[in-house]
Amino acid sequence: MLLLALIVVGAVAWLLIAQPWQALAASQADAEPSAAPTTSTPTPTSNPTPTPTPTSTVPPTPQPCDPSVIELVPLVNGQKFASHPVEMRIRLTNTGSVDCTMDVGTSQQRFVVTSGKDTWWRSSDCQSEPSSLVVTLAAGQTVESAEPLVWDRTRSGVSTCDSETRPRAPGGGAAYHLQVEVGDVKSKETAQFFLL
Repeated sequence: MLLLALIVVGAVAWLLIAQPWQALAASQADAEPSAAPTTSTPTPTSNPTPTPTPTSTVPPTPQPCDPSVIELVPLVNGQKFASHPVEMRIRLTNTGSVDCTMDVGTSQQRFVVTSGKDTWWRSSDCQSEPSSLVVTLAAGQTVESAEPLVWDRTRSGVSTCDSETRPRAPGGGAAYHLQVEVGDVKSKETAQFFLL
């Protein structure tokens, strides 16, 4: 009887010291898959701002110049002329803010020489082979005649173009004025010069 009691006491003591359930719990824990928390990382979606497709923009075609934005200035190659030729030119400026087109050919140019109220010479009276020349004038651009027009100091007239006896303009300090025109545009000022 005493032996049986000793066996029971020994078994209880072994259970308390060895704790075999901890090994069982540990083995069960190893057997079960660990349920790791799953976090779903959102896949970044590419949603860039659309780049506009470049379109070929053709600049607008320049329109004919408004006469109000064209400034004409008559030019003479001196102020006093004894014997050297009187050479005349036109200076033209587009004072507008946009490019425009204009016919600046000889068919559109007119040089007029006056003395007082007397018109002495017009370039259009005896003009030969007038030509047209349409150019684009940039906003603010200034151009001048490529070649000067020479006045022979005679009175012009459509009926005397081939005459060698046309009246000569008097000198002696007489004052003359040059005014120029291109198309419908006329110079606001004249260029004064003197024939000696």
